[in-house]
Amino acid sequence: MKKSFYGLLTICIVFFFVTVSAYAATDPLPSWNDGPSKQAVIGFVVAVTTHGSPDFMAKEERIATFDSDGTLMSEQPVYFQFLYEIYRVRILASKYPAWQTLQPFKAAMEGDLAYLAHSASPGELDLAAGTEVDRSDEETRADTAAWAAASRHPRFNRPITDLVYQPMLELLNYLRANGFKTYVVTGTGIEFIRAWAEKTYGVPPEMIVGSSIKARYQMRDDIGSVIYEPARNFICNGDDKPTAIHYMIGRRPIAAFGNSDSDIPMLQYATSGKGRRLGLLVHHTDDVREWAYDRGSRVGDLDKGFDEAARRGWVVVDMKKDWKVIFPFEQRNSR
Repeated sequence: MKKSFYGLLTICIVFFFVTVSAYAATDPLPSWNDGPSKQAVIGFVVAVTTHGSPDFMAKEERIATFDSDGTLMSEQPVYFQFLYEIYRVRILASKYPAWQTLQPFKAAMEGDLAYLAHSASPGELDLAAGTEVDRSDEETRADTAAWAAASRHPRFNRPITDLVYQPMLELLNYLRANGFKTYVVTGTGIEFIRAWAEKTYGVPPEMIVGSSIKARYQMRDDIGSVIYEPARNFICNGDDKPTAIHYMIGRRPIAAFGNSDSDIPMLQYATSGKGRRLGLLVHHTDDVREWAYDRGSRVGDLDKGFDEAARRGWVVVDMKKDWKVIFPFEQRNSR
């Protein structure tokens, strides 16, 4: 009897560990703690991708849109494009004496992050328009990519492309593995983000929808080039995010991900369509591993989004509670 009991116990223990190991190997979101947020995301993906499910969505309808700053990567103490523009302004300052008193160039020259944080997307575009004038798209991308690789974040002393969220990278991969097209829809200038987004997010340039500066076509050295001009073209923020999605993607997303009130229109647009939908807001709650902020923040203000999330059933991710790790380098450092 004892032998039978211990034999059965051994089988149960082995089965338990095999099951746990199998789950760990197949868990699509290993950096997410088990809980309502993770369950909601996986439940949505399973529902819309399972043939025979009442919520099934054809592959062509599986469009997901992600904000960038604060949703896929950190945005403190200032949007990262501003750090690049500070670098560019300082290189060019001697050619443009008027920048000494002209905002936001003056703030960039002085490293006034508080001023730049308040100027948000318009300020980013004004700086880009001033510092990229007469450069080709290829020149700008090459310079931006080189800067991103060499950059150092003021708090973490790492390249800004290391400040991406491991749980969100897993989410991007999980969606793509299940037939989703993943787009980045951001107030950041496409001239900046397209230089490094494919390597960092796995999102190619043609799937980046963002703010932009004006450009013209020109032949240079017998090569056709797109050349930037000193003027804003389009600011992709707030109510203009759904408009940009309409123009650039042509389909209403069935899932949208953001972190601030400026992302509310995009999440409304995605989740008010027919069929099963998913809206998700990243709430910054971890002041040890990242930052804690929401209402009244000069960067990534999240206020009305809480009420809208409750009303519409959006998922609100608590970074401190829901994510085992925040950055990929946390995993590397723990090995």
